[in-house]
Amino acid sequence: MENTLDNHVKAYQGSNIYDFDNVIQLKWYPRRVVQSAEGASSLLELGLGHGITSSVFEQHFKRHVVIDASPAVIANFRRQFPESKVEIAESYFEEFDTSERFDVIMFGYILEHVDDPVGILRHFRQFLAPGGKMFVTVPNAEVLNRKLGHLAGLLPDMQQLSEHDFLLGHKRYYTVDSLRDDILQAGYSIKRVEGIYLKPLTTRQMIALNLDESIIDALCQVAIDYPELSCGILAELTPTNDI
Repeated sequence: MENTLDNHVKAYQGSNIYDFDNVIQLKWYPRRVVQSAEGASSLLELGLGHGITSSVFEQHFKRHVVIDASPAVIANFRRQFPESKVEIAESYFEEFDTSERFDVIMFGYILEHVDDPVGILRHFRQFLAPGGKMFVTVPNAEVLNRKLGHLAGLLPDMQQLSEHDFLLGHKRYYTVDSLRDDILQAGYSIKRVEGIYLKPLTTRQMIALNLDESIIDALCQVAIDYPELSCGILAELTPTNDI
């Protein structure tokens, strides 16, 4: 039987204009996670996607396991990163089980893909080691360039999914408030929230500007304090006693 998740592999093969934005975000947020999780030795990461974050994280954790249910995406990762030593568990997130407990669990742009984001968050709580840290990143519906487009009358609905979103398998956008609601409902408190990449213009316009890498880095630095206007939202979670 065909694995429908394999249909999304085209989004991860490096041939899309939005890879410009993806690469910026996927190289940036692992740096923030590593800084916050200093001293942690094991990481459980959900989803391979473009493979960029896994290739970064494996340099910082002694034990690194990635869960992905798509054989095509896994094969694509192995082609692009043939030297990678990351351990891949082929499983749907909802069905994943292990007796192992991890210092860090990373939901990197995952919640927008799944049918039940609250249920997934709850399910993975059991795999977090005592004192461990969980991180979530999601796309922001109200990123500055979309907000400007909305105010200009070019984007009537900021929650509207694009053709590229459907290619990626996205089911929803988030805002800071809606992400907070899902996190609290799943039985976590929020230690901190920050932004990922402040993007003022459309992707085509940003590419045309041919900005120096230092400017791109500055747009990521400034985004930290403006999650409501950034491309992505990064949250650090702590389990509560209520679930």
